[in-house]
Amino acid sequence: MKYLWAYSIPLVAILGFNAGGIWNYSALVFTFVFIPILEILLPIDVTNNSEELKNQKNVNKCYDVLLLLNLPLVYGLMIYVLYRISAGHHNGYEIVGMTLSLGIVLGANGINVAHELGHRNTLFERIVGKMLLVPSHYTHFFIEHNHGHHLHVATPADPSTAKYNQTLYAFWWQSVVGTYKKAWELQIKLNKTNNTEAWQFTSDMFWFSIIQPIYLLAIFFAFGFTALLVAIFAGIIGLLLLETINYIEHYGLVRNTLPSGRYERVSEKHSWNSNHVLGRIILYELTRHSDHHYKSQKKYQILEYHDESPQMPFGYPTSMVMAFFPSLWFDVMNKRIPNHIKKDI
Repeated sequence: MKYLWAYSIPLVAILGFNAGGIWNYSALVFTFVFIPILEILLPIDVTNNSEELKNQKNVNKCYDVLLLLNLPLVYGLMIYVLYRISAGHHNGYEIVGMTLSLGIVLGANGINVAHELGHRNTLFERIVGKMLLVPSHYTHFFIEHNHGHHLHVATPADPSTAKYNQTLYAFWWQSVVGTYKKAWELQIKLNKTNNTEAWQFTSDMFWFSIIQPIYLLAIFFAFGFTALLVAIFAGIIGLLLLETINYIEHYGLVRNTLPSGRYERVSEKHSWNSNHVLGRIILYELTRHSDHHYKSQKKYQILEYHDESPQMPFGYPTSMVMAFFPSLWFDVMNKRIPNHIKKDI
């Protein structure tokens, strides 16, 4: 039941949209002010599930349903916002607030859930994951993340790994551009392996390149130009939230080069971990990212804490706020990077 907290951000957004005016910013304040304050006050939980409980949770379909419900939730909220924009008269600051709040929902309940479902084995779950990426204009993330990021994380070949002393804003450019470029490179490589062409129907990037403009055109014809702009910018906010999370998840961490010239295997040491309870729940245990990279097929409800994982001083929502201020981020995080990595840098 605790994972119902993951619906708190869209719930606050809906209440804010209904109240109107300055309340349209409710999801923004809730996510980046209220949650960080609670994370500082609430305890850290480092306990792991027993083997028996882990086995029970692993087969319990309720955890999967909680993820899948985000599909109608995200699309329903988006349609509701676009309808309000097209049907009513709103001040500029209200539209900005609605765009920001919607973008946060697209990031937290859209891309974040899509990331979890993208690692699943069933076709249905993977399709739902792809659909949740559409509103944030980031469908290519499905290809790059699963075939690129998990293979190249903590190396210079990974556009989603932030370098030591790299600002968040420089990382955004590196990751957004690099992820799209890498997705096409990986798709071409996959096609060569399967003896197919990039523009054949079996190519994910082919469909992503068609679905994305169709989605935007449908919004324009259904809700008008202003709603289209809201959808575009809300999606950008969603994808930048994802990349901000990528930034704090791997900042400054690198894998050692072995005598053979290959990189050491990805382990629980190559991602930042956070055990702050509220961030864990709201983000479906994404904050136990070290274990996710260590064993990427693990479902979110059974991810574990490892003593050897580098630990963040705050939860992910608080750390995201801190990342927006580079000097503060460097001052807090640089001294937490393991000494052997700083020596290599």
